[in-house]
Amino acid sequence: MSATTLDTPPTPTQTPARRADRAGALRGVARRLATALFVLLCTATVAFFLVRLSGDPVKILLPPDATAEQEQVLRHSLGLDQPLFAQYLDYLRGLIRFDFGDSLVYGQPVGEILVDRLPATVELAAAALAVTLVVAIPAGILAAMRRGRGTDHTVMTGVLLGQSAPPFWVGILLILVFAVWLRILPASGYGTLANLILPAVTLAVYSVAVVARLLRSSLIDVLSSDHIRSARAKGFGPFQLVLRHGLRNASLPVVTVIGLEVGNLLGGAILTERVFSWPGVGQLTIEAISNRDFPLVQATVLFFAATFVVVNLLVDLSYSFLDPRVRTSR
Repeated sequence: MSATTLDTPPTPTQTPARRADRAGALRGVARRLATALFVLLCTATVAFFLVRLSGDPVKILLPPDATAEQEQVLRHSLGLDQPLFAQYLDYLRGLIRFDFGDSLVYGQPVGEILVDRLPATVELAAAALAVTLVVAIPAGILAAMRRGRGTDHTVMTGVLLGQSAPPFWVGILLILVFAVWLRILPASGYGTLANLILPAVTLAVYSVAVVARLLRSSLIDVLSSDHIRSARAKGFGPFQLVLRHGLRNASLPVVTVIGLEVGNLLGGAILTERVFSWPGVGQLTIEAISNRDFPLVQATVLFFAATFVVVNLLVDLSYSFLDPRVRTSR
């Protein structure tokens, strides 16, 4: 046997266990994707049938003195004279082509209207997420480090209020204080940083409470573990223990919740945009419901549902990769 043959390492091959693990992961991803598509289909179906219980949009689109013949002509042009099941099949065929139809009020493709309004909603959600991170993370850390003291009680009281207060009530209260009494911020509008502050804070109040409370609980559990006690015995100070050891180990569930809160911020912007007249998808949804604009209502509902489904799917998949125990238990 030659020396070349002896020195050549054997070609690595995948073990059956590794192949089975990869196949299981792929099946898990496929199962989650199938579940997400099924949820979106159910949402689209429910939105389609429920929106038609609100009444006939022809009565709103035409003047009060319109004749029955004019109503029939408009109803035929909109396809509303077809059987309900035929309308539903046309709607599903459009969804497959990503065609959401034309708005009954604006006369434009619904997709174009959503694209025009989406940047305002994304801007508001991004600002609210920034407020959440800036406020919730220090508050959770301080509450965990001062457990049972005044700082902890103050933070937990704020958490309780933040989780209990309705967003529209918080928005009205902020307008009353900062726009009416102090007159330092505008009550509505869009386009400047001053216009963004109040709606972003309003939208972030609930998320701040959720993230701060979870971070406090996670840090308390981590700080009572054996390796933290060992690090404390070695002379590490409180902030070093939290920043170097505790925060890293407590961050996994917090990152998961922050990812879920992104979907909540996008989906929860409806009331906030209404209160502050913010020209986003939430405000568009309220207008579409008031005008009985069937295609636009269906598209906005499906947009918010898709936001929640996609964010939850990404968080679920990322959590499985970050924590191998989750991947092996499913």
